[in-house]
Amino acid sequence: MWSYIWPIALVVLANTFYNIITKSTPSDVNAFLSLSITYIVAAAASFAAYLLTGGHKLSEELPKLNWTAFALGICIIALEVGYIYVYRAGWKVNTGSLAANISLACVLAVVGFLLYRESLSFKQVLGMLLCTGGLVLITL
Repeated sequence: MWSYIWPIALVVLANTFYNIITKSTPSDVNAFLSLSITYIVAAAASFAAYLLTGGHKLSEELPKLNWTAFALGICIIALEVGYIYVYRAGWKVNTGSLAANISLACVLAVVGFLLYRESLSFKQVLGMLLCTGGLVLITL
């Protein structure tokens, strides 16, 4: 059971600190310079984790990579700069992240249905409609 729960707990914990730290990013710093430093640290930490977790020879691992590593990098930058500007635009932590995550969950439910043939039940559609109503209420 723990192997099922700990990844979600890690996402929630990391996302909590992520939003606190992102909102704390100085508004007068260039967002892309800040993200450059962020990703230098992230690259070093990721590579250290690769080595510490018994990473195989780099020459064997690099050929296994495909377009997804590069595309994910671009998506992450868009996500990060988006959140920086969400908070700079005046969104509060308790509504900005909530609005983004509810919207994301609704979009991913449709993506799962269309691209991955996942089921989309009446209850899920109803839940998405309720979420949409909730978004309207929290953003008024």
